[in-house]
Amino acid sequence: MKILAAGDLHGDMRAAKRLADKAKKNKVDLVVLSGDLTYADTSTKGLIGPFKKANQKVLIIPGNHESPATTSALAEIYDITDLHGYAVKIKDVGIFGAGSANLGPFQLGDKEVQDLLVKGFKKIKSAKKKVMITHVHPDKTMMSKFSLWLPGSKAVAKAIEELQPDIAICSHIHEAEGLEERIGKTRLINVGKKGKIIEV
Repeated sequence: MKILAAGDLHGDMRAAKRLADKAKKNKVDLVVLSGDLTYADTSTKGLIGPFKKANQKVLIIPGNHESPATTSALAEIYDITDLHGYAVKIKDVGIFGAGSANLGPFQLGDKEVQDLLVKGFKKIKSAKKKVMITHVHPDKTMMSKFSLWLPGSKAVAKAIEELQPDIAICSHIHEAEGLEERIGKTRLINVGKKGKIIEV
């Protein structure tokens, strides 16, 4: 499976169009948008339409700049999947996720994030390959060293350690865009605004 994953668009319609073109050109199977699509819950126009026009299957989660209600509404309007506390299985790949972060206008506590990730994981635990999507990065990683004021999530770190997804995708730290590292068997990728094509 070929996934185009991106996050931190912050209302940038041109970035959305570029990503949709990239998805079409590279014939990806799935587009994953890992939160902060808007800036402070505004500027939703033109963010999902380009992907739908390109006939892409899209999964989204909220970041800390939009409420879960906003991504839920976008999912309903555009007939896409909101992965916040949810999971999907496509062929042999199970994808689960939880959005928001531990800082910013729309926050979630560690326990809630952990509960949402475990809830989603249970639905796809039989999948051959597992992909976890979050907005915030895990605590005590290379990514967490890129910012003194955007802390990593202990809940996300714990979920990676306990659930051991094959791939974990996040964004949130703009300065860490494109950075990859390993936590045990898990390949951790900060996808950022430019997006990254990931093969599962």
